Amino acid sequence: MAFDRLIEKIVWMQNPTAAGLDTLLDYLPEFIREKAFARYGKTLDGAAAAVLEFNKGLIDALCGTVPAVKLQCACYELYGWQGMRALRDTVAYAKAKGMFVIVDGKRNDIGSSMRAYAAAYLGETDVGGQAAPAFGADALTANGYLGTDGIAPLLDVCARQDKGIFVLAKTSNPSSDELQNQSFEGGETLYETMGRFCEKWGASLPGRHGYSGVGAVVGGTWPEQLAELRRMLPHTFFLVPGYGAQGAGADDVAPAFGRNGLGAVVNASRSILRAWQNRGAPPEDYAKAAAAEAVRMRDEIIAKVGTIRL
Repeated sequence: MAFDRLIEKIVWMQNPTAAGLDTLLDYLPEFIREKAFARYGKTLDGAAAAVLEFNKGLIDALCGTVPAVKLQCACYELYGWQGMRALRDTVAYAKAKGMFVIVDGKRNDIGSSMRAYAAAYLGETDVGGQAAPAFGADALTANGYLGTDGIAPLLDVCARQDKGIFVLAKTSNPSSDELQNQSFEGGETLYETMGRFCEKWGASLPGRHGYSGVGAVVGGTWPEQLAELRRMLPHTFFLVPGYGAQGAGADDVAPAFGRNGLGAVVNASRSILRAWQNRGAPPEDYAKAAAAEAVRMRDEIIAKVGTIRL
């Protein structure tokens, strides 16, 4: 399964992290924006071109030490179809550099609609009998709250195309407890129930290293729940957002990791994207600053997790 590839890359690099390319124009050095605007004007074409150039610089700087990137769809949809082209081109560039690519779309639908999402982001689109990948990500985030009808089409594509999904379980945002912490009769919470479904859905996608092709999104901003779900879900690989700008640190995300330091990939977005601003680095050194922050994050987490082994 796809997460076997991610796990093996994490072990090889000794780095269980992902860089979130949730790229907005405000995060870009002025020289990149002005170059794109000079060619395309202050248009959606110009915005998308600037985002793509910035992303490529980051990927070049990160690919030697960071195993994965995560792209938030909303940050590309913001710039229209041109932004979605930048998303597609970023996915292709990152994969060409050997990185595992997660598209963060949180897709949720049933029937033909979900089959279309699955084909678009993970599989192939049938164009007059010819198969063409639309975006070609390795994994997609999904919302499981429509039940199995909304997940089964993704499982089919994952099995055929060697892809994976991360299902929202306990999200990192402050108000997630309003719904996700609600209890059913018997005391089990909604997020625990969703975690159990991840284990159930993942049974059809077993992996070589003990984790299935169905992962769960569990926020690092909730360390107690993170530890609880790690104990409950031995075969579910976690995508852990919330590190950095959202307030979680290495102590908070450490409970995501189980045996041999495996079990999770921790994402940071703004702290890497804006490292050049946060560190007061020259704009032309934006990629170096991002790489330095990614290494700092890696070292901080590894100090808590220890050596990662298969």
